[in-house]
Amino acid sequence: MLFATIAISIDAMLPALPDIAATLSPDAPNAAQLVVTSFVFGMGLGTLFAGPLSDAFGRKRTIMFSSALYALAALACYFAPTLETLLIARVIQGIGASGPRIVSIAMVRDLFKGREMAKVMSFVMMIFTVVPAIAPLMGQGIIAIADWHAIFLAYIAFSAVTMVWLGLRQPETLPVPSRRPLAFASLLAATKELFRLRPVVVSIMVQTLTLAALFATLSSMQGIFEQRFDLADSFPLWFAVIALTSMSGSLLNSRIVMRVGMRRVIVATYTAQVTLTLVSLAAVGSGLLPEVLAFPLHMVWSIGLFAMMGLTMGNLNALAMEPVGHIAGLAASVMGAISTVGSVLLAIPVGLALNGTVLPLLVGVSVLLCAALALMKLALPDRAASQPA
Repeated sequence: MLFATIAISIDAMLPALPDIAATLSPDAPNAAQLVVTSFVFGMGLGTLFAGPLSDAFGRKRTIMFSSALYALAALACYFAPTLETLLIARVIQGIGASGPRIVSIAMVRDLFKGREMAKVMSFVMMIFTVVPAIAPLMGQGIIAIADWHAIFLAYIAFSAVTMVWLGLRQPETLPVPSRRPLAFASLLAATKELFRLRPVVVSIMVQTLTLAALFATLSSMQGIFEQRFDLADSFPLWFAVIALTSMSGSLLNSRIVMRVGMRRVIVATYTAQVTLTLVSLAAVGSGLLPEVLAFPLHMVWSIGLFAMMGLTMGNLNALAMEPVGHIAGLAASVMGAISTVGSVLLAIPVGLALNGTVLPLLVGVSVLLCAALALMKLALPDRAASQPA
C-alpha cells in the first residue's frame, strides 16, 4: 500500500481531468494532464532525498514525515483556486509521496536480495496494480457525490490508514548501527560507486523508458476513451478491467523469476510488448483496421502494457539493488529520482500530442520500448551483472 500511494494519487485523478479542465483551464483542456505529470515530477525530486534520509534516520521515521507532507499538500490541492496553484501543490504532494515509494523498496532490500527480492517485488506490484483498478472508480464516485476537489480528502484518508498500519505492524528494518550519517562526501562516494556498476546504469535507463511509456499512457487514456471511443462515462470500469487483468503479469513473474532469472523475463516481456505495439501501430496507421476491432485491439494493447510493468519493474529494481544492499536507501533514491524525472520529461510531449486518436501514443510508446529492449539486449548481456559500467 505504501508503494500504491503513487497509483492512487495518479489514477483517481483520471476521471476528474475533464472537470479540472472545464473549471481551471477551459481554453487549454490538454493542460489538465499536467495534474498527473506535475505530481510525478515532484515525486522524482523528492526521491533524491528520501533514500539518504532513511539511511540516516531510519525507514519508518522517513516514511512518516514524508506522508505528513503528502497529506498537507493534498489539503492545499483541495483549496487551490487556480491551475497554477494546483500544479504547485501537486509537485509538493509528489515530493511527499516519494518517501513511501522509495523507502518501501529500501525496506524490502533490507530483508531480501536477488531473485528473492524480485519475487517479493512481484507481490508488491500486484497491490500496485489492484489500486489502479479501483482508483478511477473511487474518483468517479467521489465526483458524483461531491466534486473533484474531494478526491484530495480521500488521499488524506488513504495516507492516514497506511501510516497507522505501518506504525502498528511494521518493525524498523534498519538498525541504528547500520545507519549512515548525512555527509556530502560519503553520499558522493556512494553515488560514484553506483554509477560504476553496469546493472545499475542500465536499469536506470530502462526504468526511465518504461515509466515514460506508462505515464504517457496514463496521461492519454481518459482522452482516448472520451475522444476516440466515446466512452468517457464508462472509462473507470474499462480501466478496472485493464488493471485487474494485467495483474497476471505480476503473478506470472512471482512464479517464474526464481527459475528463469530476472534478465530473461525482462527481455522476453519487452520483446512481446514491442511486437504487440508495432502490430497495433501498423493496424491503426494503415487505416485498414475495421472499426469494430479498434476498441478490442486497444484494450488488448493496454492490458499488455500494464502487465509488462509487473514483469519488468520489480525485476529491474532487484537486478540493480542486488550489489548495493549496503547503501540501499541512497541507491533507491538515485535510481528512482533519475528514472522518474527523466520519464516525465519523455512522457509530457507524448501526452500533449493527443489528437483524438491512439496514433501519437502508439508511436511514442513504440520508440520508448524499442530503446528499452535494445538496452537490455546490447548493454546488459547475460553475464554483465557483475561487470563495471
